[in-house]
Amino acid sequence: MSLTLFLQNIANGLSLGSLYALIAIGYTMVYGILRLINFAHSEIFMLAPYFLYFGFLIFHLPWWASAIVAIILTAVTGMLSERIAYRPLRDAPKISVLISAIGVSFFLQNLAIVVFSGIPKSVHRPTFFQTLYQFGGVRIQSTLIASIIVSAIFLAILIYVVYKTKTGLAMRAISTDIETSRLMAIDVNRTIAITFMIGSALAAVGGILWGLRFPQLFPWMGMIPGLKAFIAAVVGGIGNIPGAMLGGMILGMTEILFVAFFPGMSGFRDAFIFVILILILLFKPDGILGKNVQEKV
Repeated sequence: MSLTLFLQNIANGLSLGSLYALIAIGYTMVYGILRLINFAHSEIFMLAPYFLYFGFLIFHLPWWASAIVAIILTAVTGMLSERIAYRPLRDAPKISVLISAIGVSFFLQNLAIVVFSGIPKSVHRPTFFQTLYQFGGVRIQSTLIASIIVSAIFLAILIYVVYKTKTGLAMRAISTDIETSRLMAIDVNRTIAITFMIGSALAAVGGILWGLRFPQLFPWMGMIPGLKAFIAAVVGGIGNIPGAMLGGMILGMTEILFVAFFPGMSGFRDAFIFVILILILLFKPDGILGKNVQEKV
């Protein structure tokens, strides 16, 4: 492989990895606080590009305004799913909450089929996102650059919120001990709702960037990216935000380089990702940056 082609694949891997990282953080934030795998996160991811699509084409909002509205509506949807499907089961057995999460996933997916129809739709790309830049022999589309920059900005904001604000302190306290947090006058329900809102907003950003990179919408489009983002969270250490970011980058880079080095086996790239997951679970089940946390029964 030539150096130019290698650098091209590195750029593609960074772009894809940043998208996985944005989605994986939603999984890892919810798991870090509630010890719950939010299986509806893939469908939350799917809703954002649809909101953008209808905001731009139906309501004729400017593209940037449609994107902001899509992020807000997706964040609100995430909060509503927590309020309706998860909060009433806060003290129920974990299996009940897990079943509820699967139910929310199927509900949102089928609601999208009814409301948006199952016919694939094309995403409008603003002129800026159609620009192609040439760096030596490396050709980089503006969508790729935007994915990396926007992801980095939002991830930096998230790290600031989690580690430098009172809300972030409350999140970290609840993730350690939810009962003690209640005794310390932390509004647990409000903090968990904010966690779902932030995770859903990041998934919305990831969904919009995904729609620009792969410009076709359909109601089950979040299934594979969501599954891979979940694998990224597990690889990095689920419940650990830097781990989710690292896992997303590793997964995106691995997927692109696997196709680059073994083009004849490109159809097996998803299988290769699952092999990585199995190896991580066998030899380091807590993930690369994860810690061994005893589950509370």
